[in-house]
Amino acid sequence: MVTTSDERLKVLEMLEEGKIGAEEAATLLRALEGGGRSRASAMGVGGENRYLRIQVTDMASGSGKVNITVPIGLVRAGLRIAERFAPDFGDLDFQEIIDLIAEGAEGKIVEVVDTEDNERVEIYIE
Repeated sequence: MVTTSDERLKVLEMLEEGKIGAEEAATLLRALEGGGRSRASAMGVGGENRYLRIQVTDMASGSGKVNITVPIGLVRAGLRIAERFAPDFGDLDFQEIIDLIAEGAEGKIVEVVDTEDNERVEIYIE
């Protein structure tokens, strides 16, 4: 599991490499600290923490290839940054995902089947 200090280091490396700007880096660092607005956006009804879970499954074997859980506050910041770098990302609507998070949606929000790679990608809000 990646520690918070590792995540902070990764954000600083992205800033140093020019992949993100200072404002984006500050937003990500605040989300990692869990302070201010980012902390509130990671909380659900009743104050419980909310997370985005991404699962990638090999459809042939049924085995899990990827299972990642990320705090919602970090996801919101990341989606806003990703939207700048990939404004035309096929059928994926970044704003729709941000809106679902803000509305308090729970459960499976995205399911994609890649027949070429024989994988299923599922995204949940928990």
